[in-house]
Amino acid sequence: MGTPEITLHRGDITRAEVDAVVNAANSGLLGGGGVDGAIHRAGGPAILEACRELRRTTLPDGLPTGQAVATTAGNLPAQWVIHTVGPVYAQGEDRSHRLASAYRESLRVADEVGARTVAFPAVSAGVYGWPLDDAARIAVTTVRTTSSALTEARFILFSDDVYEAFARAAEPTG
Repeated sequence: MGTPEITLHRGDITRAEVDAVVNAANSGLLGGGGVDGAIHRAGGPAILEACRELRRTTLPDGLPTGQAVATTAGNLPAQWVIHTVGPVYAQGEDRSHRLASAYRESLRVADEVGARTVAFPAVSAGVYGWPLDDAARIAVTTVRTTSSALTEARFILFSDDVYEAFARAAEPTG
């Protein structure tokens, strides 16, 4: 175990040719907007059915913030979707440990399913309102410092401003 190579790409996460794609899901796991909606649409009904089965069985109350769970990837090029729930940003409360947990737990689940390559979106940086530079710093730092069997952690970022924030966070230090 070590740490994966971190790469940054501008594009559409639903087209990523990796073993697992991380979905910035909501706790209900039944689809939504942003990355979540795009993954459910592109992956087709198999993902929704797998999520419904999780809700019927092991996650009747939904997936807690900062946790992760894997399902089939349906029609996506990946083999698995790792659903994780990032926290909603709150200026008056430090929830950064929950955002870091979403990345750590996604890495743990990727290892459990045997993935070697994984694609991450910018968890919590969209409608959940997390400031981009801070979201990028937490994401990159957490992936850099979490032991995993992955060979590559690929951040696939949908817009130029998000890509630029992650590029700043990924710059070598020292």
